[in-house]
Amino acid sequence: MTLKSEIQNISLVEKLIDDISAEYDIHSDVYGKLLLAVVEGVNNAIVHGNKMVKDKNVLIEYDISDNEIEFCITDSGEGFDFTNLPDPTTPENIERTHGRGIFLMNHLADRMEFEHPGNKVKLYFNLS
Repeated sequence: MTLKSEIQNISLVEKLIDDISAEYDIHSDVYGKLLLAVVEGVNNAIVHGNKMVKDKNVLIEYDISDNEIEFCITDSGEGFDFTNLPDPTTPENIERTHGRGIFLMNHLADRMEFEHPGNKVKLYFNLS
């Protein structure tokens, strides 16, 4: 699925996850984590990666097997240093409004990987 960088397109991502969940009978616990993490990833791609430039795209791909679903979210931006992420739970960062999305995605997914230069994230969720 390819989306333009417009926040209202988040609803298309939600529908995709609803459709996948129904088709593959994904357990509600996994569905909730999947929905929140993927929506946050797409939101980050639109807002931070593509800087809300409507002509830039976000590519969303998924692959499902018997025991795992993988989502790959790629934006058209320049990327970022994903090796140096501040911890939003430390006292010096607790009141900052940015930096919580990746933290949340990492805790919801069973595994998360960034690819260089930082404009592609892969989220993995165990189905068993």
